[in-house]
Amino acid sequence: MEEKKIPYVQEEYDVVVVGAGHAGCEAALACARLGLETIIFTVSVDSIAMMPCNPNIGGSSKGHLVREIDALGGEMGKNIDKTFIQSKMLNKSKGPAVHSLRAQADKMNYSMEMRKTLQNTDHLTIRQAEVSEIITETVTLENGKEIQKMTGVKTFSGAVYHCKAVVLCTGTYLRARCLTGEMITYTGPNGLQAANHLTDSLKAHGIEMFRFKTGTPARIDKRSVDFSKMQEQKGDERVVPFSFTTNPEDVQIDQVSCWLTYTNEKTHEIIRNNLDRSPIYAGIIEGTGPRYCPSIEDKVVKFADKDRHQIFIEPEGINTNEMYVGGMSSSLPEDVQHEMYLGIMSGADNRSVLEIIHVSIARSPDAYRDMGAEIVEHEYHKSGMDGDAVLGGGRTGRERLRAVRETRAGVSP
Repeated sequence: MEEKKIPYVQEEYDVVVVGAGHAGCEAALACARLGLETIIFTVSVDSIAMMPCNPNIGGSSKGHLVREIDALGGEMGKNIDKTFIQSKMLNKSKGPAVHSLRAQADKMNYSMEMRKTLQNTDHLTIRQAEVSEIITETVTLENGKEIQKMTGVKTFSGAVYHCKAVVLCTGTYLRARCLTGEMITYTGPNGLQAANHLTDSLKAHGIEMFRFKTGTPARIDKRSVDFSKMQEQKGDERVVPFSFTTNPEDVQIDQVSCWLTYTNEKTHEIIRNNLDRSPIYAGIIEGTGPRYCPSIEDKVVKFADKDRHQIFIEPEGINTNEMYVGGMSSSLPEDVQHEMYLGIMSGADNRSVLEIIHVSIARSPDAYRDMGAEIVEHEYHKSGMDGDAVLGGGRTGRERLRAVRETRAGVSP
């Protein structure tokens, strides 16, 4: 009896982009704008250009990086110019070579505007699905060497998308888990599903996998914060746009303030007394963390001579009361976080004064080394984690090159 074949979706494109974070959006737009038929995959269309950590663009070194992308025709600079709520040029006391633009984004608006751009770009298709497999075929070269030539991708549902190039921008989703103290949730950022199947396919093609670790602090309700005990941080009087194509007059808007406060000895004592409950120090998380974005536990342990550390309270948008607690990412348990944040944010003894909207978490996803293009012909990919997770450590030429390469990925074999 002949076995019945199960039908499945098949489509053909020039380029497949996996992941719709900052890097994925730039790669997809670059390909589509060159006339290449491009499809971009995301686990949720509502997560396009989502900022699950600090909703800002630029900063030290990263500000240069965004402008380099803009010079190549990228979209980040244009998008933040449309959605920022505060803008500031950092390092102005130093020479112009190290001046670095940083803008606080309206988190929801940034994502919505980028999605709008992608949706209205010719030759670009958005698809909500999980890519689970890289499809290859064995090809023999003139010298007799056999290689695996990439021919497409398969989604978890079984659909096959044939293509000439794949750009992997998987971000913090590959076999991701979120940790808060003893609680471990197998999920991607902001409760989105993790990508649990692509890792095995990459391993099967000889790509070395390892794990990274990144974290994000709690979000607090601004109504519960005593701002009178903090220093107001205003934006620049004259805003400089990120994009060279933006009219400078269009970015002269009323801005929202950020606030500066500090940890104290009581904060440090609470952290030291609970280090055994931190997944980072208990050995549960073994991944490499970002170089320039240490957790508050690391700051207290590694800089024990410091009696305080800077904390920036930053709005996540115009239409939300959520405030980002910059400089205080942590993997400590929820009860410890409540105690830890209380003395800094409210200056009061009543716990009800402080409302933590989201507790701080540490994320631990798979990542892959920058070697896939040597193994799988015509496969281009971004090594490491997407968005602020890797760009947050973007102080080196190597990391700046990666960002620029995303804008050009998949367009020249």
